[in-house]
Amino acid sequence: MVEKITVVGAGNVGATTAQLLALKELARQVVMVDVVEGVPQGKGLDQWESAPVHGFDTRVVGTNDYAATAGSDIVIVTAGIARKPGMSREDLLRTNADIVRDVSAKLKTSSPEAIVIMVSNPLDVMAYVCKETTGFPRERVVGMAGVLDTARYRSFIAMELDVSVEDIQALVLGGHGDTMVPLASYTTVSGIPLRQLLPEDRIAALVDRARNGGAEIVSLLKTGSAYYAPAAAAVQMAEAIVKDKKRVLPCSAWLEGEYGMQGLFLGVPVKLGRRGMEQVIEVELTAEERAALGRSADAVRETMSLLG
Repeated sequence: MVEKITVVGAGNVGATTAQLLALKELARQVVMVDVVEGVPQGKGLDQWESAPVHGFDTRVVGTNDYAATAGSDIVIVTAGIARKPGMSREDLLRTNADIVRDVSAKLKTSSPEAIVIMVSNPLDVMAYVCKETTGFPRERVVGMAGVLDTARYRSFIAMELDVSVEDIQALVLGGHGDTMVPLASYTTVSGIPLRQLLPEDRIAALVDRARNGGAEIVSLLKTGSAYYAPAAAAVQMAEAIVKDKKRVLPCSAWLEGEYGMQGLFLGVPVKLGRRGMEQVIEVELTAEERAALGRSADAVRETMSLLG
């Protein structure tokens, strides 16, 4: 347990994240901060009032003032807006970049030693904006993407094979979006290679569904986007850090030559512990997988270029 974890943004993702953090008692205090007056306070109070039922003692509070976030050990950033009718991709990018830049500047002042887990989209680029604004070392800025993408991939495999999700090990690399790279060669079911259990066409279909997992949920909800799985993924990362578990998880990390790339955030396997991102783990890739990872990196760089 750490002293304080802050969640920036009290929307569906942020509020669900705060609740899961409290349920797991990962911090003595969970602070939700949001620009909308009353919303973080109301949700925080509601969650705290559930504590006697659930049996947790983590104090959940909501605020509009970053002073209440001071000294946070971990900050999970979920702030941002969804794309609106008539809004271009570039408009959305710049709007969210402005939000994350403002948030990051405040966090740099209030919690200069914090580890930041970025959830806001476009995720890889928002992690870059945060790192540039705060000046934090790469170990203390990491993006939540691969954990979510891998969870979706694993869940679809479990449905296809009618087996427990606990027995499925998988790895999804690359940028968070439709250029992500699920690695079938590293996918097993209780150690059994997936290719021994499913034909290539079915694996390809599952990979495609994983790539479009977020869009599938948006099309079903019609007025919103996913939040249960994204929140669970962010909290898994926070738990690995708080408990110094040394979990090897696919996360968006700032590359400095790994996989032959540098100067961008990209989803790769990393070791998460009390110091944040403690190691980027390089795995062997087939020529096809390496080419796909390169295309994913190109897509991230293209989005970065829109920031000007």
